[in-house]
Order: sequence, then C-alpha cells, then structure tokens
Amino acid sequence: MKFIRNIFEKTEPHVQKGAKFYWLHSVHEGFFTLFFVQKHTAKTGAHIHDYIDLKRTMAVVVLALIPAVLFGMYNTGLQHFKAIGELAATGFFKIFLYGLIKVVPVIVVSYVVGLGIEFVFAQIRGHGIQEGFLVSGILIPLVMPIETPLWMIAVATAFAVIIGKEVFGGTGMNIWNPALVARAFLFFAYPAQMSGESVWVSLRDADKVVDSFSGATPMALAAAGNTNFSVSDAFFGFIPGSVGETSTFAILLGAVILIVTGIGSWKIMVSTVTGGLVMGIILNLFAVNPYMGLPFWQHLIIGGFAFGAIFMATDPVSGAQTEKGKWVYGFLIGLLAILIRVINPAYPEGMMLAILLMNTFAPLIDHYVVRSNIKRRLKRADIPA
Repeated sequence: MKFIRNIFEKTEPHVQKGAKFYWLHSVHEGFFTLFFVQKHTAKTGAHIHDYIDLKRTMAVVVLALIPAVLFGMYNTGLQHFKAIGELAATGFFKIFLYGLIKVVPVIVVSYVVGLGIEFVFAQIRGHGIQEGFLVSGILIPLVMPIETPLWMIAVATAFAVIIGKEVFGGTGMNIWNPALVARAFLFFAYPAQMSGESVWVSLRDADKVVDSFSGATPMALAAAGNTNFSVSDAFFGFIPGSVGETSTFAILLGAVILIVTGIGSWKIMVSTVTGGLVMGIILNLFAVNPYMGLPFWQHLIIGGFAFGAIFMATDPVSGAQTEKGKWVYGFLIGLLAILIRVINPAYPEGMMLAILLMNTFAPLIDHYVVRSNIKRRLKRADIPA
C-alpha cells in the first residue's frame, strides 16, 4: 500500500489548483479515497465523527452482494448448458467460467459508463467524487436479463446516472433508486429485450436448444396458470431470471451481513415481507385464477421480491428516513409488489414499480410521521396560561 500511496503523493502537485492537470483533481481525489482515508479533517465547529463513512458503507453493501453475484454467474452457465442439453456432461468450473465470461462484461460496462459520467459531473462542479455508484454499478447488472445487449446496459446506466441522480444534485440527493431507474428505462424503452422466455437464458445463434427446455421464469409460468414449479429450485436459485435475483438463499446471506453491520434497515426488510404476505393471503382468499391461488409465501421466493426487499427498498437515500416511516414504507412496497404482479396480466413482476412508487412518496410519509410526533408532543406539553 505504501507503493500506491507514493504514486498518489507524487502526482498530487500536478492536480492542485493552478497546475496543468487541475481538471483531473476530482478524479485523483476519488481514486485516492478508494484506497486511503481522506487527508483533511474538519477545522472549525462541532462535528461528530464516525468510523462508518460513505465509502465503508458502500463497501459493506458490495460485500453483501457477493453471494448473489457469484451464484448469478454460476446460474447463468447452468441455464445455458441445461438449455442445450449438455448439463450432465459439464463440470462445475466450466459452468461457472461460462457465467463469469457473460456477466463480467456487463459489470464492466456499468462501472465504466456510470463512474465516467460521475467523474465528469464532479469535475464540472468542483466537488469530490462520491462512492455511491460503487453499489449502483453492481446492482444494475444484477437486475438485468443476461441477454440484454451491452449497448443497452450503457444507455440505461447513463440515463440512470444523469436523469435519475445527477440532475438532483448527485449522491444523497436522488429521489429514486438509480439501479431501478435503469431497469425501468429499459423496460419501457425496449420491452422486447426485457420480457419473454428468450432473454433469461444465454444462448448463441448456433446453439440447438433441447425440446424439453423452457426459458420461462416461475413467475411467468404462474402468470400463465402453471404453478407447478420446483419450490426448492426457486429458493436456491436454479431457475431462469435476472442475474442476481434468482437465489433467495444467496440474497438472505447478504441480508444477514447488512443487518449485523447495521447498514441495511431490518425494519424495511421485515415490513416489506409482511406487506407481501398480507397481500398474498388476501389474494388467496379471493382467488379466481391459478395465479391468485398461488400459496402466499411462494411469492417471496420468485421474481425480484427478495432482492428488492433486501437491496433496493433499503436504499438509505431514496427510502423513508423516520423509524415509523420505514414500517409504513416497507409494508406498502410489499403490498403493492404482489398486487401489481398478480392483478396486471401484462406485467408479471411488480417489485420495480412498487419501490419506485414508494420512493416518490417516501418524503411524504416522513413528513406526516414528523407532523404526528410534533402534535403528540404539543399535547403533552405543559403550556402556562
């Protein structure tokens, strides 16, 4: 690490104000804080210092995502070789390597485009580069179908960073989750590439697919009236789906990391699951088709519900901030997610829309929670006549 620090110290004078490469000052500082703690501290006023800064918070979230990332790579290869009928003759490492080769370019494109735009905006504003995109850059590939073209990933990432984040002032100011903004952009701009059975399984033009294989996700099957999918496969993730959303088990491992470290709000997680279960029970009571009759708890292990509840709804920027507000916010997300996915026949997944909708109303929820607290305290106050 000393060698790396020496490089930064030697190049630092060349990016200071008045130097030839001052226009790279924000980029230089951004890479420096990626490896080391900032060199400056507060000089005046009263300040509270904490060992958990934005960089460490983002690092913990990325760590929590690793199980989903690794399993997503394996499942990408698994679904490919299963589709072409060669799964039985293919070993673990070949399966994983295939998925690695397919997923890594998507992650690289997401980071290069997203961080590149953030570097430009930081330099224009003269601000330091924030680490917020460290998480968004990995979330975007994980919520996309594996067959999404790289140029679409680039366009969606640029849209999410510019329109969904930077126009509001950058990290900490956005009102919507950037990764979901990217997915929503692609869903409405290029619906053919974001739906159907062919987008969830990686296949080349020369691949011959076996007759018994279907690339439909369990949620698509349920929407079509076929609820006889493997519950164990759905829980552990051996099913077609977005790269990081298939394995509820891997997602729960990430949830444990977020809860133990205090980075993710367990209240939002629990309330989101509760809302989903409540709506599932209501639909079961009034079931008029097989999808409404799907056992309420199975909604939690199919589609993007688990991933959204753990990694998307808990976004500290776009979610509710008050403690009571988190319960209301999460509960409504779970309620709306199941309602949208079951009632809307044209859109068999509701987690994305539910979270984006509640992102919009999160400030309003917090407002009424605060107003309620003020009114309650005023009633308890002893005001002299």
